[in-house]
Amino acid sequence: MQLHTRQAITVLVNGETAETRAATLAELAAGGGLPEAAVATALNGEFVPRAARAETRLAANDTIEIVAPRQGG
Repeated sequence: MQLHTRQAITVLVNGETAETRAATLAELAAGGGLPEAAVATALNGEFVPRAARAETRLAANDTIEIVAPRQGG
């Protein structure tokens, strides 16, 4: 049996270039150590609801925004 490993792709996350093997937006957010419920996400300028992150596939050169609320003001 041969295992297939996803090739690393280059994406832009919160304005910074990043290499990832994440296949979905959910995998990418989880890899950042952020609690899924506490972030808002967008892919290529379009809001992605939490329920859709696991099905939202990533591709090379995607632009991703992951925003977590901050306490204080």
